[in-house]
Amino acid sequence: MKILVGVKRVVDAYVRVRVKSDESGVDLTNTKMAINPFCEIAVEEAIRLKEAGHATEVIAVSVGPSSSQEQIRTALALGADRGIMVETEEAPEPLSVAKVLKAIVKKEAVDLVILGKQSIDTDNNQVGQMLAALCDMPQGTFACNAELKEGSIEVTREIDGGEQTVLLTLPAVVTTDLRLNEPRYASLPNIMKAKKKPIDNVSPEDLGVQIMSNIKTLSVAPPDERSAGIKVESVSELVEKLQTEAKVI
Repeated sequence: MKILVGVKRVVDAYVRVRVKSDESGVDLTNTKMAINPFCEIAVEEAIRLKEAGHATEVIAVSVGPSSSQEQIRTALALGADRGIMVETEEAPEPLSVAKVLKAIVKKEAVDLVILGKQSIDTDNNQVGQMLAALCDMPQGTFACNAELKEGSIEVTREIDGGEQTVLLTLPAVVTTDLRLNEPRYASLPNIMKAKKKPIDNVSPEDLGVQIMSNIKTLSVAPPDERSAGIKVESVSELVEKLQTEAKVI
């Protein structure tokens, strides 16, 4: 069984981003980049399925600038077998990414696609659902548990107010939530081995997909800074300030 995992290059989750002075976007100069945290969970789940003997190959794919190869190498160091770099300097929208993944799924005869439920930069939460629709595959989104069975995968997904368990016939698309697993760290020997693992470089045009951007960013601004808090001497003073200054009671 082949498993395809998506890997997106994003600003490291622990970095405080800065807005450019002209408010045209986020300043990425010398900014630490990393695998999108939800994608990292997807990679971990795919590797665990392979270690359990359910999969023969794990393929990591990224759509974006050539620098995204760094994140593919990280996925290879974690245990993926090979990578596919779909290089484009355009900012691909979710539908374009889904179309690229559809072409790869068809070309590679993939049995299971595992994606992060969303990326932490755009927070669209759309690619997995779009890919399932384009490929006419069943989908299990927001997965907090997944168990492979004969010709199917049982996915427990987080929903409002509880959990829902669905049984998906393979091939299928699964998107990961935070509680699915705890990603491992890449060991030094595996990092060295990853340098020798193959990465295929292709363009969207090679896959018959045209990357188009229908959204234009007008401006980007940081959130308003919060004013410093104050200390009060008594409960009566607190109540007075909540009434007269904060006007919340």
